[in-house]
Amino acid sequence: MKPVSQIVRSIDKPLLFAGIFIIAILVVGTAYTLIVDGTMTLLSPTYLILQLKVASFLGIVAAGMMIVVLMGHIDLSVPWTIAASAMLATAWGGPFAIPLGLGVGLAIGLFNGIGVAYLRVPSMIFTLGVNVMLRGFMVMLTGGFSPSSVPTPAMLALAKGDIFGIPNPVIVWVLVSLGIAFMLTRTPFGRYIYSIGNSEAAVYLSGINSRLVLVGSFALCSTLCALSGILIAGYSSKAFQAMGDPYLLPSIAAVVIGGTSILGGSGKYSGVVAGTILIVLLQSVLSVMQMPEAGRQIIYGVVIAAMLLAYGRGSRLRV
Repeated sequence: MKPVSQIVRSIDKPLLFAGIFIIAILVVGTAYTLIVDGTMTLLSPTYLILQLKVASFLGIVAAGMMIVVLMGHIDLSVPWTIAASAMLATAWGGPFAIPLGLGVGLAIGLFNGIGVAYLRVPSMIFTLGVNVMLRGFMVMLTGGFSPSSVPTPAMLALAKGDIFGIPNPVIVWVLVSLGIAFMLTRTPFGRYIYSIGNSEAAVYLSGINSRLVLVGSFALCSTLCALSGILIAGYSSKAFQAMGDPYLLPSIAAVVIGGTSILGGSGKYSGVVAGTILIVLLQSVLSVMQMPEAGRQIIYGVVIAAMLLAYGRGSRLRV
């Protein structure tokens, strides 16, 4: 039998604390609705499934962000990668809207990866510049609006349909999650990502083409952002310029709350899933409680800071 101290050390602290916060949020929200209107809306299957559907959009973006963060980089072009992919898909895609949107995301990711890996520009600076470039390009191309912002039937079906009561976006998120988890834990590419986060120089000296890994990781991140943009456009029944803005900071927060080191090299994907659900539930419960915007931001920041302090800034997690 393992000693208690060994069992405690083996516990995935970010996942544990995220679970505790999720339960606490549901308890507080349920207590509030019971007092105000005598219902337990927050524990109803309909409400929980809706929250999972909303979380799927952020979760797919966070999955891509985690891959980049694991290498010690960051992608700040997320907002306009989401918007540009969705706007071009709805405007020009027609029957090929989804492949076109994913192709736009892939092209943006390749450009980001080449700039970071081969031009050696810091990812924060390069991707922020790409985000500004995309915004200017879309304004020039569309005159400030999408010529046709109505999603195609395929986009609407993907975002609003369901299979046996489970929304399609949730199914897509599950498939993406399984793919990312498998890649990070069972493939050489995943191991290379972790290794680059710990020491890119060592990976390069070992004979691995670290630059191609960087390019591939940024390409995957932007493709997942484009996929999320397509789902968001279908869910909201239109593509618009600011649609990607609410997903940049929450996606980074979900990754960090989930235990992934912002310096790279360590983190578990399960923590990112828990962090995503925590953020979405927190935003929803604060909205149900009709909390003023200033109060929401304060509580939002306090919860994130408390999560980080709970398991320690210096914790190093392994796959």
